[in-house]
Amino acid sequence: METPKFKLADIFYAIIIPLILVFLIFFLAIYINPGGNYHWIGGTDVIAIIFTQGFAQMIILGVPLVLGLLWNKWAGGAAGFITGGIYYLAEAGYSNGAYAAALGAAKAFNIYNFYGDMSMLSWLVLAVVVGYMAGALNNGSMNFKRMLGAGLTAAIIVAVIQAYFNYTYSLSPAKTMNHNMWSSTQYLGVPGLYAFVLQFIPNIALGVVIPIIAKVMTWYGLQPMRH
Repeated sequence: METPKFKLADIFYAIIIPLILVFLIFFLAIYINPGGNYHWIGGTDVIAIIFTQGFAQMIILGVPLVLGLLWNKWAGGAAGFITGGIYYLAEAGYSNGAYAAALGAAKAFNIYNFYGDMSMLSWLVLAVVVGYMAGALNNGSMNFKRMLGAGLTAAIIVAVIQAYFNYTYSLSPAKTMNHNMWSSTQYLGVPGLYAFVLQFIPNIALGVVIPIIAKVMTWYGLQPMRH
């Protein structure tokens, strides 16, 4: 088999695109993240939160979703177990560390152990659900309308379940913050709109963007082989 010749396009795909991704991550972490050193946007600004926490959640759910659409429900569910598990461990560990720094390690752990927070543990399950559900609804179809319908349906259902867990079963600090979000009128003066935008818009965007990405991947033959 003949070795492909080196082309200028190889530089673009091998160097330019990865460097753009590195710059994007750096830019979001430093200048958009509400906790960044030089953030431009306020700590409670909806845009900043969507581009940081919302973006992270879109990646966690996006990987199983795209595999569910392009491959099958089992691949989507298995990928969700991995990405959801990583997010659960990372987010719970971060929250434990934050409260340990604020209250003292022993006191914080005795009061709040976020590894037992159902709203965080649910990410492990919901990432599995979004990949499995999208794969089952799409059932291997390459029709864009069906992929879009499957992706949106799975993403919105997961958003509803997660919002319910956040409002009902999260530990008291997170639950209080969530209740305040739903009663807040800071976003256009409409009660609940702030919480809706933060908790549903990323998933709605995910349900639209991922089917588009999946469809483009099929044009280049990037979907997994079927046996």
